[in-house]
Amino acid sequence: MLDQTLRQAILTLRDAGHGTRAIAHALEISRGAVKAVLRSGGASPPPLERSEKAESHRDDILALYTSCKGNLVRVHEELLAQKIVTLSYPALTAFCRKHGIGYEPPKPSGQYHFKPGQEMQHDTSPHDAHIGGALRRVQTASLVPCYSRSLFFQFYPRFTRFDCKVFLTDGVQYFGGACGDCMIDNTHVVVLRGTGKAMVPVPEMEAFARRLGFRFIAHEKGDANRSARVERPFHFIENNFLAGRTFTDFADLNRQARAWCDKANAKFRRALHASSVELFAAERPALRPLPAWIPEVYALHQRIVDLEGYIHVDGHIYSVPYQLVGKAVEVRETKDKVRIFIGPREVAVHDKAIATAKQRHTLAEHRPPRGHFAAQVTPLPEERELADAGAPFAEYAVTLKKRAGSRWPVALRRLAQMRRDYPVAPLLVAIETAAQYGLYDLDRLERMILRNVATAYFIIPADREDPDQDLPDEG
Repeated sequence: MLDQTLRQAILTLRDAGHGTRAIAHALEISRGAVKAVLRSGGASPPPLERSEKAESHRDDILALYTSCKGNLVRVHEELLAQKIVTLSYPALTAFCRKHGIGYEPPKPSGQYHFKPGQEMQHDTSPHDAHIGGALRRVQTASLVPCYSRSLFFQFYPRFTRFDCKVFLTDGVQYFGGACGDCMIDNTHVVVLRGTGKAMVPVPEMEAFARRLGFRFIAHEKGDANRSARVERPFHFIENNFLAGRTFTDFADLNRQARAWCDKANAKFRRALHASSVELFAAERPALRPLPAWIPEVYALHQRIVDLEGYIHVDGHIYSVPYQLVGKAVEVRETKDKVRIFIGPREVAVHDKAIATAKQRHTLAEHRPPRGHFAAQVTPLPEERELADAGAPFAEYAVTLKKRAGSRWPVALRRLAQMRRDYPVAPLLVAIETAAQYGLYDLDRLERMILRNVATAYFIIPADREDPDQDLPDEG
């Protein structure tokens, strides 16, 4: 069928007085085609009148589409099995597309324009990397300023709120500043509640962003194109940077990633008519300046040193000075270090282990020298007091300490207090009797002492017939 432009040319030549043969020769078409256009008298092509084989079975197709849960392959099978109509699968799909059965025409995509320093976008994506001779699933975190489309990305074994703060700190330092807004994809790492414009960030992350000079914003749910600046490079990272490369550990992986970012940002890009480095030169003055001092990001843990002189952090084991066994310590986990504090004082520093298998890190200075034993614990004053009192107090105190378990200091303090409070004779009798029968319950011992005291000091004279005869009259 001739298009509208060619049909209009035929009519124009006819009006100019040219004959059918001349028009056909000039336009290199058949005379029959020229005569058909002249008979129609219009430049618009006639509508295509063609009946569709499936048109009369539209209701059957709609019913099967519902019962088959939208699977057109099953719809085609049922049409043939029930002998409703015989048509090919492409004919069925073309009919469904034409009449909007299970098909929506694609919506035109728009384009977002950003001013220099207006917005940067951050997102993560899982990838597989060869690390330490094994294929391992990692989380790729990426940050892209929208105007220059410069790329910065790093890899993490998992991506928590702590890792997010570490990455964004490295990212804004890599670019030398921050854009005013940081677009995210409603991730729970940053979002407290809400989505899109109603998103409320976690106070911790909001304070972190404010310190670096930007704020978190989120795109509407389902509007992934809003963050396309950072979504698009993930395919490039997976199929270019990670393809064919092996890495010894995460430190080596992230070093190579940073070097690759420098190389990729310097390449000329046809879509931008420049390189990202050239565009970033114009964006750099518009970035928010970083504070004069950026504190190191760390995760805080509270631990108690075990009997072997170690603490456990993230499944890995780190040594501390052996003198701290049983004491509570504060652990600060940074990007690549594990720092251990007692109050304000740092007592140990380890390189952070990033691996799936549990690792044990021991520093030689944290172990006691061979043949050296810890200094003896200074005895309590009450323990020395009972030992100096001699028998039977010293022997009873030694056995009481063994029987009382971890609460032996409380028991010795109470025994020493009894020795100070009660008379010596009833106390000695009670302790000798208790030791003879293996009684080390101090409540029971105290009842025995009080019974002896009552017997020895509060005896009524036998020659007194009326116990109340010497009492003064009441009232």
